[in-house]
Amino acid sequence: MTAKLFSPITFKEVTLKNRIVMSPMCMYSSEQEDGTVQPFHVAHYESRAAGQIGLVMVEATAVQSSGRISSKDLGIWNDSQIEGLKAISDRVHAHDAKSGIQLAHAGRKAVLEEETFAPSALAFNETYKTPTAMTKEDINDTIKAFQLGAKRANEAGFDIIELHGAHGYLINQFLSPLTNKRDDEYGGSRVNRYRILSEIIDAVKIEWDGPIFVRISANEYDENGNSVEDFVYFSFEMKKQGIDLIDCSSGGVVPAKITPFPGYQLPRAEKIKKEVEIATGAVGLITSGIQAEEIIQNERADLVFLARALLRNPYWAKYAADELGYSLESITQYRRGWQ
Repeated sequence: MTAKLFSPITFKEVTLKNRIVMSPMCMYSSEQEDGTVQPFHVAHYESRAAGQIGLVMVEATAVQSSGRISSKDLGIWNDSQIEGLKAISDRVHAHDAKSGIQLAHAGRKAVLEEETFAPSALAFNETYKTPTAMTKEDINDTIKAFQLGAKRANEAGFDIIELHGAHGYLINQFLSPLTNKRDDEYGGSRVNRYRILSEIIDAVKIEWDGPIFVRISANEYDENGNSVEDFVYFSFEMKKQGIDLIDCSSGGVVPAKITPFPGYQLPRAEKIKKEVEIATGAVGLITSGIQAEEIIQNERADLVFLARALLRNPYWAKYAADELGYSLESITQYRRGWQ
């Protein structure tokens, strides 16, 4: 059987062998608290590449120490972190998969002893400390940090960069009127709220000519937040800047009650894909091969991003192929078990 889920797709010069992506998921395993890769990380990511995932995306990796979600996050803020990240990328490539890395800054959702920063001095909730409102110098430093993160990602051999603009982290905080109360050129209108992401994209492209994805929270679950029309606007702007794919997640910018169900985030990915005519990624309780194939065959999204399903089963691609009646080649070492 021919399954479109297992068909290749190309972004710029990078061809993924199938449409299955390991979604970035924080592992909180940098035990030295210096942002460096540990043996767990290499084993974790290589096993998914061996399982025939087309793109293995490394977890949210902080471009500044103060931008970590936790003290055990991976980092890409200094050159000493490149070697370990390159080890991950090399082992992913060994299995004919492509490697990606998500560049991130937690903003007000950083849980650290050090000072935290955000567009406005608003705490996420009563358990988080109040961040320092960023000065223009702070903003410029952070934009530069994303640029240098892209430079290090290039040196580490990654194929794709994703910018983390979702889940209530720093870029999302600037995009959303719920968290951005600034009265300068970075706040107010949606044109201004988009400005920092625009400048980050431009800065990253100085060091990086490969594909760039952006993850967004395309639903903020608050009537005072960004509307779907706002996200369509942001997506058009990203397309004009040469972004290759928009990875459509949701939530996290403010506390909200969310009732997830299979494919619950898919309508926003489908809307952005069709209205903006840009590639999108679908994420959110995608668990079966049939479900993933339906998404791709009906052109509701171009890639499926799997998270918990791949934590449960590193060889999910084989499970999906069997479900679809597709013959999936394994690595040589696993051939006897996959035939």
